[in-house]
Amino acid sequence: MTDTTIDLDVAEVERRLLARWPETRIAPSLERIRAVTDALGRPQRSYRSIHITGTNGKTSTARMVEAILLELGSTVGRFTSPHLTDIRERISIGGGLIPPDAFVRAYLDVLPAADAVDRGSATPLSFFEMTVAMAYQAFSTAGIDVAAVEVGMGGMWDATNVIDAEVAAILPIGLDHVDHLGPTRLDIAAEKAGIIKPGAFAVTARQTPEVEQLLRAHADAHLARLMVEGRDFGLRGRRASGGGQVISVDGLAGHYPEIPLSLHGRHQAYNAVVAIASVEALLEDAIPLDVLRRALGSARSPGRLEVLPGTPAVVLDAAHNPDGARALAAGLADLGHRPTVAVVAAMGDKDLAGMLAELEPVVTTMICTRNSSPRSLSAQDTGAAARAVLGSDRVVEIGHLGHALLEAVRTASALSEEGGAQVLVTGSVVTVGEARGLLGL
Repeated sequence: MTDTTIDLDVAEVERRLLARWPETRIAPSLERIRAVTDALGRPQRSYRSIHITGTNGKTSTARMVEAILLELGSTVGRFTSPHLTDIRERISIGGGLIPPDAFVRAYLDVLPAADAVDRGSATPLSFFEMTVAMAYQAFSTAGIDVAAVEVGMGGMWDATNVIDAEVAAILPIGLDHVDHLGPTRLDIAAEKAGIIKPGAFAVTARQTPEVEQLLRAHADAHLARLMVEGRDFGLRGRRASGGGQVISVDGLAGHYPEIPLSLHGRHQAYNAVVAIASVEALLEDAIPLDVLRRALGSARSPGRLEVLPGTPAVVLDAAHNPDGARALAAGLADLGHRPTVAVVAAMGDKDLAGMLAELEPVVTTMICTRNSSPRSLSAQDTGAAARAVLGSDRVVEIGHLGHALLEAVRTASALSEEGGAQVLVTGSVVTVGEARGLLGL
């Protein structure tokens, strides 16, 4: 019996995918993924697409794009990474996780082509390349109208970039993955500009002047139209509300007042602005106001300034670089100033000192721990970095994430008796995903 006919389940497929090169191991080439998608008949060309890059906010923006398109009546596929708790989160069809049987089918559809590429290449297909191919194949099989696709890392050499998106959305570009993308914002911007295709529409968030100039030069060289936040579209106003915020937006094609957005934080308002402009660019028309209000009023982005009700409240945020931590700190102000007990577990290849400097003003006590990833810093290493920023009296080290959560809840509960407190879990997508599991989500 061949490998393509045996019975598999999601867990076995995930085990096989994880046996490949991990997401953090990069070989900058589109040769392998292109060979696979060519063998599959180029499924990514059977639907329209919006391709999303940037340093932070990609997943939330993709989810908002998806929500708007679904409300417009389109059949939508969404590819995002990494996942929090279930590998199927990476591939959404029709607004929900890809069904288990469709996930397995996508793997089996891709496997023969992947095996052929592996046999002919010194570099085997990675975990990420396989999941991209599976997503594109699953979207084609489902007959979707539009895909919202999040870049994994960078843009030019990212496996998702075999898609010829009509719209390239570029969120703010900061410093992250510098070992792969380069040491400066301009280096990173050059990689991310690679998703702008000839003749396409490019929508960018506000960037530094140098980065905007680079993006414009790339767009001009490819006869693409570049639209810039702050000049061609933008956020007119916002106010925090109990369920998130209310925003008013000047879009590319229309003005949208008083839109409820069920996500917290000023950064999510700006992500929503890019999502709106991206959909307008795809439609080449305005979005009906009632559609936009329904879509963004019910949008969800788990693990991104996600507030779990209870006493004490628990806030989950996957910030893993200084820009993300800065947005998180500002977002906490929307929730009201209160004592905050932070549980932090970060990866060893991140700018932990930069993250801690951004969080210091909003954290009362920091509990330093680790997650299950072999890339995770130890509680002791994180604690040493935290003491250098916060001082010894505000830092606790606990080596197990579950025990750290329990201690954070206990500490915040004691502080709540004095007027309210909250628990914050941050530092990594892995940390937040594991915390969600421990909290029963």
